[in-house]
Amino acid sequence: MSPKRPARAPASNGSRPRAGAAPRRRPSVPTPPFTARGRSLSDAEFRTAVGAVDAGVDARYAWDTGIAVGGYLRGLRDGKILARECRRCRRILVPPRMFCEQCFRPTDGWTEVRDTGRVNTFSICYVRWDMERLEVPEIPAVIEIDGASAGVGIMHKLGEVRPEDVRIGMAVEAVWKPPAEREGSILDIRYFRPRDAAERAGRTAAGRAARAGARKASGARKASGAAKTRRGKAR
Repeated sequence: MSPKRPARAPASNGSRPRAGAAPRRRPSVPTPPFTARGRSLSDAEFRTAVGAVDAGVDARYAWDTGIAVGGYLRGLRDGKILARECRRCRRILVPPRMFCEQCFRPTDGWTEVRDTGRVNTFSICYVRWDMERLEVPEIPAVIEIDGASAGVGIMHKLGEVRPEDVRIGMAVEAVWKPPAEREGSILDIRYFRPRDAAERAGRTAAGRAARAGARKASGARKASGAAKTRRGKAR
């Protein structure tokens, strides 16, 4: 006698769709919030908001400059620019570091370099770091220090020079703060200025040509704007 087959369960609404039937769409469930609009808080709202804490924090920090930078800053306080020497690759490193990144070995010793150099690259900035517009532009530059290896330099500002007179390769010298005002900071050097007195006075031929070109371009823009205004009025 053959065994009986189990009874087939009756089809339900969740049964598989027949071949060729269109798939059923599941209802979408919206997830709030549908629109999230934010607004800024006033100072009073910020201080009285739930979870706000108004308390002074007595947090004190101690930053260790390390051997290389510490010696470098002490040298600046004394009016000297100090470097580290790697005798394997024969490089003089400014700012100094205790480890040569090319030879993968400790550097060998301290050496003093001159406080003069040449402009490697520069920028003319009419906007300050906090996005405030400057009437007199600042000129940050990378200075290749004399006595250091080629391509090795420090970032600082240029002074006593017109922006149009600055050029790559310009010879510059450090202008130091008085000894009593130095505190072991890169700002113990106020800025670097051209070594050539004519460049400091803005009397170079390149500077005069640049200023003449700027005046000519400004005059042309003003003349073009005036001509457009006259044509507009004529219409």
